Amino acid sequence: MRRWVAASRRAVLSGLFFTGVVSTGVAGAADTAWTASKCGSEPQAPAVKAATVAQYNESVDRVTAYEKAARVYNTCVAAQANREETAISQDASARISHIHAGSAAVQSHIAASFQVLSANLATAGHKLSHH
Repeated sequence: MRRWVAASRRAVLSGLFFTGVVSTGVAGAADTAWTASKCGSEPQAPAVKAATVAQYNESVDRVTAYEKAARVYNTCVAAQANREETAISQDASARISHIHAGSAAVQSHIAASFQVLSANLATAGHKLSHH
């Protein structure tokens, strides 16, 4: 019996440790999630109470108000996300263009050097073949 109790304690403690690790990982990921700071707080869904007709009617009103607020909030979040994503995309595109232009300039310079070197070698080879 004692072994089972000890084994169960270890299992429970291991489970708690694992749960703590998973929970911490999830909480850490949620802490770094993007938020639409210009949109305020997300509206909270109301509780639905339906024990009486009056409670049901109040719940319908709260759900309707929530729906309106949630739609406004969602529209704001989508607009802010779109603006930020577009800005990031434009910045990345400009940075990529800068890198591409530099790379293309190096490739052009090397190609031009090879053309000059090849022409010089051809000329020198042609002169030496007559000797």
